[in-house]
Amino acid sequence: MKNGPIGIFDSGVGGTSIWNEIQKLLPQEDTVYLADSKNAPYGEKSSEEILQLSIKNTKVLLDKGSKIIVVACNTATTNAIGYLRENFDVPFIGIEPAIKPAALQSRSKTVGVLATKGTLASSLFHSTSENHARGITILEREGKGLVPLIEQGKVNSHEIRELLRSYLEPMIEKGIDYLVLGCTHYPYLIPVLKELLPETVQIIDSGEAVARQTKSILEKNQLLKDSLTNGFHQLYTNGNLSVLEGFIKGASVNYKAEKSDF
Repeated sequence: MKNGPIGIFDSGVGGTSIWNEIQKLLPQEDTVYLADSKNAPYGEKSSEEILQLSIKNTKVLLDKGSKIIVVACNTATTNAIGYLRENFDVPFIGIEPAIKPAALQSRSKTVGVLATKGTLASSLFHSTSENHARGITILEREGKGLVPLIEQGKVNSHEIRELLRSYLEPMIEKGIDYLVLGCTHYPYLIPVLKELLPETVQIIDSGEAVARQTKSILEKNQLLKDSLTNGFHQLYTNGNLSVLEGFIKGASVNYKAEKSDF
């Protein structure tokens, strides 16, 4: 099992933001990444649909020998990770909006959360907000339309800017000092977000924390790969291969990206 890859899945290319943090922190590890772009966005699907897609992705990653699975999708984590942990015999790492650090550090006591409908509607999101954000005003906003544009590679487009402006302006008016990104696609929007937000607003995403947690669980389960050489990374998409390649081309690692109908 030590020599098996770290399995990672997302509802498309957004989870490559998590994959990038993992391969930087654990360069000796192999990874297998699934971009389920054909079914993106998960955030507008029912809980049952999200669960079934998560089970499908998990089975594909297990067939490829994964020793641990990172659910690099906020919506899939909040809707499916409990079931996955109960029914599959590998460790699972989830991802959820980083409300706790934002709430702890906020001076204005007003925090914005930009996430998908599926994440904002989940019981896990609400319990996290209730447990870690008492006394804090949480301004939730569904980032409707953002994921499809990112999946098309339109990260710096006029459409993206106009959508973000409409979502952010009400938050800015109410005095947020932290913006929590509740979707793994959204870190790719940080350059545009920084242009649109006042300098006083800090942006928080979960990528580094997920990578650290992955390393910690591998250590705890004695699953770290015994190798001094850099790992190999296999990435699959059932959508547009050129879009996936566009998001990973800056990574200086040994990888292969290909189209697969999973």
